[in-house]
Formats: sequence, C-alpha cells, structure tokens
Amino acid sequence: MSRDSLPFLRKRRGGRRGLALLLPVLLPGCGEPASPPVAEEARPVRVIAVEPRREGDVVTLAGTVQPETEASLAFRIDGRMVERLVNPGDRLRAGQPVARLDPADEENALRAARAALNAAQGQVLEARNNHDRQTQLLASGFTTRVRYDQATQLLRTAEAQLDAAEAQLAIATDRLAYTVLYADAPGTVVARGAEPGEVVAAGRMIVRLAREDGRDAVFDVPAQVKDQAPANPVIEVTLAGDAARAQGRVREVSPQADPVTGTFRIRVGLDNPPPGFRLGSVVTGRMAIGAGGGVEVPASALTRAEARPAVWVVDPGSNAVALRPVEVIRFDAARIVVGQGLEGGEVVVTAGVQALRPGQRVRLLGVQP
Repeated sequence: MSRDSLPFLRKRRGGRRGLALLLPVLLPGCGEPASPPVAEEARPVRVIAVEPRREGDVVTLAGTVQPETEASLAFRIDGRMVERLVNPGDRLRAGQPVARLDPADEENALRAARAALNAAQGQVLEARNNHDRQTQLLASGFTTRVRYDQATQLLRTAEAQLDAAEAQLAIATDRLAYTVLYADAPGTVVARGAEPGEVVAAGRMIVRLAREDGRDAVFDVPAQVKDQAPANPVIEVTLAGDAARAQGRVREVSPQADPVTGTFRIRVGLDNPPPGFRLGSVVTGRMAIGAGGGVEVPASALTRAEARPAVWVVDPGSNAVALRPVEVIRFDAARIVVGQGLEGGEVVVTAGVQALRPGQRVRLLGVQP
C-alpha cells in the first residue's frame, strides 16, 4: 500500500466514527412516539360520614360506694383500754358496747365523791340545827344578833359544800360510765385505731363507724366536666359487673381540687340503693352534659390551616379533598365537636390527613356513620 492511499483510509475511519456517534441521536426519532405521563394514583384514606348531634354528651366516670356519714367513736376520758369488742366489718346496733377502759381509777374516784357527799350532808345537818337553835334564842332574847348571823353563814357554807359534793358525785358517776364506749347509731365498723393494752387519750379514734343512714357514690371529676355539668343533675349509677342500678343527685362538691390529680371530688346521694351497693363497691356514673347541636368527628381528623383547626372534606363527585376550617366547641382525647364548618352527610377524612394536599384525589376505604 502506497503512502498516497493512507489519507483516504484515515478519512473513511473518521467517517465511520462520526456515524457511530450520530446513531444514538437519530435512533429515538426513528422509533415509536414517547408514551404520555402516567396519571397519579388515588391515595387511600379512611373516612366517615358526619351527622348532626341531637343530644348532649354523656360522661361516664368510675367511683366507689361510701357511707353518707362516718363517725369516729372515741372515749371521752383518758385511760388504759383493756378490751375492744368489735372489729372491722362488724355490724353494730345503737347502744352496743364497743370497747372498755380499766375502771379502777374511776371507781376509786366515785367512792371518794360519795364519802365527800356524806361528810357534806353531816355538816349541813349540824349547821341547820345550830341555826334553828340560834333563831329560837334570838326570839327569846337569850343570844346576840352576831351569834345568829354566824350560824346563818355557817349553814349557807355547809349547803354550798353539799351542792359541790353532789356535783362531784355526778361527775365521778359519769366518768365511770365513760369507761365503756357505746355505738351511738347502727352501722358498720370500717376501721380501728387502737388495740387492747394501749393507754389512749380522750378523743382518740377507737373505731370508725359507717352509719346506715345513707350511701354515697363518690367520683373524682375533671374541672372541665364539673364546669359543664347542669344544675342539680340526675346521675345514673350502675354497679360494676352487675345490672343493679340506682339514681342520685349531687350532694356535695369539693371546693378545692386534688393537688396531685387536679380533679374535684363529688358525692352523689343515692336514692334507695339496692342491697348490692355495699361499701367500697366499684360503680360507674353517667351524666348528660351540654346540649345537642354541632357535628362530632374523631380527633384524628383534626388538622390545621393557617393556624386554625381544619378537616379534610371529600367531594362526592370527584373524590378530591379540600381543606375546610372548622370551629371546635368541645374536645377530648378521642373526639371533637364541631360547631361551624361541617354539615350533616359530608364525608371527612379520619386517617391519612397529614399526607394530603388540596385537590388530591383519594380512594375511600370505608364510609362509616
């Protein structure tokens, strides 16, 4: 091969190389036209169909049955308790003995009071005889006025001492009676405060008695529920695990919240509770608060739009969602009550609200009233 043919070969190789570079560019134009973009798939969401509320909210709370009145029975004097005749759970009748103190000191005090009374009676008798004698002598002129006045003064002193002795005897008699503690009303013993052999002070609780004059259902109520409750509401109380029911009205509301839970203690007086409502039984109370109106939706449906509460509403024709501002009038951890912004029959998204945008098409997983 001559040197003159080399340039020709170089040109042919260069042309092939350029054709190879053009092929990737020309081939797409020679094939089928490009397919259109794939339409966005509808996002699945859970929804509910809302309905107007015709009744107010019903609040259910758990509580316990407690006596309407509890009394702490205690001795009125100091002493050493030698016997306690009852225990927690015992049912007592009025006047039944509960406990006894050692009566030795009070018996000795009673004997001393009786002896002092006898002495005072003797002094009164002597002073009265002397006064009568001085009265006769003064009338006959055989004594002086001074002696008569002295006899009168001695009689008055002896009579005063007799009155004091009689009072001391009454006190000693009562203190001896106070060595026995009695139940003042029928009821059930719910606690004890001292054991036999202890020296107890006056007023120390020996037993606590739940009187049988009534039963209360006691509930710890949040401040929001207490403020929304109507005046003098009727509370329906149901015994847990039983069909027994009773009704009652609020009898007492604690003026101060519990420092730990922030709740207020409410006592509901029960009207003729069934026998199953024993002390300490767990009960549930139902009370209607608020009035009807508005629309109720799950709390999971709530989102925000321009710093305002809102929900996603589904257009029934296009299945597209729109963000709707609403006015929340009540709420709790599970639900919200909307006053304005929703109408009955509208479909609201309850799950997947954070992944939506206005106008997006959705696929409904279930419409639940």
